[in-house]
Amino acid sequence: MCIRFAIILHLHPSTIASRWKLELKTACTLNLSTIKASKYHLKDVIIGKIYFLLVRIKIKNMDLEIRRRESTGSGANTHVETETLAKYELMDGAPVRGESIPIRLFLSPYELTPTHRNINNKFSVKYYLNLVLVDEEDRRYFKQQEITIYRLQDS
Repeated sequence: MCIRFAIILHLHPSTIASRWKLELKTACTLNLSTIKASKYHLKDVIIGKIYFLLVRIKIKNMDLEIRRRESTGSGANTHVETETLAKYELMDGAPVRGESIPIRLFLSPYELTPTHRNINNKFSVKYYLNLVLVDEEDRRYFKQQEITIYRLQDS
């Protein structure tokens, strides 16, 4: 049996404005801040900057990924699927102390849908920004932050 359904979620942008700060503290201390918000509409732009406060390891590269995590079912029958939708290279090479890297990631080229949380205890769709650092010894450092994607109401 195949069931088809659609959910349209409209949010007013003025009710969801917020700022967040993402910090990754390892031997390389960096501070990803001044991100515009943690909630974006389907055609929005993620804007921010990465500041390197202290660099103690040799970083080879740094990427920012958009990941979608879909879960279906409930209880022991829950199935979770994670997909990387976008991989954006922020940096290639070693940073120096005090360096800042601007971020401007447009969401419109990607096949995004609105975030849905625990619909009828059967499914959810969540999005995450995943910051990935790789050092010269190919060790990977991750920091993940959930974001909310919403559909703008037609004017």
